[in-house]
Amino acid sequence: MGKYIVTGAAGFIGSHLVEALLAQGKTVIGIDEFNDYYNPQLKRSNIASALENSQFQLIEENILNLDWEHLLTDTEVVFHQAAQAGVRASWGQTFHFYTERNLNATQVMLEAAKEATTLTRFVYASSSSVYGNAECLPTPESTCPQPVSPYGITKLAAELLCWQYHQCFGVPATALRYFTVYGPRQRPDMAFHKFLKAITKDEAISIYGDGLQTRDFTFISDAIAANLAAAEAPEAIGKPFNIGGGSRVSLSDVIDKMEAITGKTITRNYFSKATGDARDTSADISQAQKLLGYSPKVDLATGLSQEWEWMQKLMAI
Repeated sequence: MGKYIVTGAAGFIGSHLVEALLAQGKTVIGIDEFNDYYNPQLKRSNIASALENSQFQLIEENILNLDWEHLLTDTEVVFHQAAQAGVRASWGQTFHFYTERNLNATQVMLEAAKEATTLTRFVYASSSSVYGNAECLPTPESTCPQPVSPYGITKLAAELLCWQYHQCFGVPATALRYFTVYGPRQRPDMAFHKFLKAITKDEAISIYGDGLQTRDFTFISDAIAANLAAAEAPEAIGKPFNIGGGSRVSLSDVIDKMEAITGKTITRNYFSKATGDARDTSADISQAQKLLGYSPKVDLATGLSQEWEWMQKLMAI
């Protein structure tokens, strides 16, 4: 049985994916450079339990510095989760991180994947950010992508590279367009993490815009199930898939739910809308349901409760 590679293995989604693969008895190589986009110690705690498993090997290195032809020898599936995340930070002086980590890193891997004879799947972690302000809600994959942030542009460009390498060289690529994934280990720059952390400190939360903007929120275990399905389903190759949570909710409604779950009144400070933030997102998941057998299982209240439990433990450390 071949190896499984997970890039961004110590990140939010990557670390959960590593654990799911190990639970299936797979041999897993995790790759993470532990850069300082957020506290590397959080990433090390994410991956701590996996490091105790003899079936897991961690490589601490920049994707661009690795010998990918050697790494892909006897590799069955690549889950390319590593990316420079964050819409708001993608403007200005830090843009080169996005081109290097989202575009160049993906191209280097795809170039090596051309020659990888054992590779059955290259699963690329894309984003709902490729759609921008979609004209149609829920949004199907057939919608013309129109990203409204530099981050979204780099994610779309890397996805397009996947299709070119598939069409020209037969690389078995597929892409998962995540819609706002949340849950335990969520990155510190993401809204739910910020909100729940503020609640533990009895601090006000910051809302950019009027609070009526909507998102399709996807719980982490559903995102992991989508990855595992995309690695197996024969019809996944050559296609993008929306991975959403099955319901579109306004930010104000989410905060109301947080008040109910935490039992605390949340003070809300409003600021002007952030440049590059889409107003609404909503995933049409019918293609993922049909071809991947994807069906989101965790509703928002249940998922928020789990993230709240995790946040309380994190803040108690």
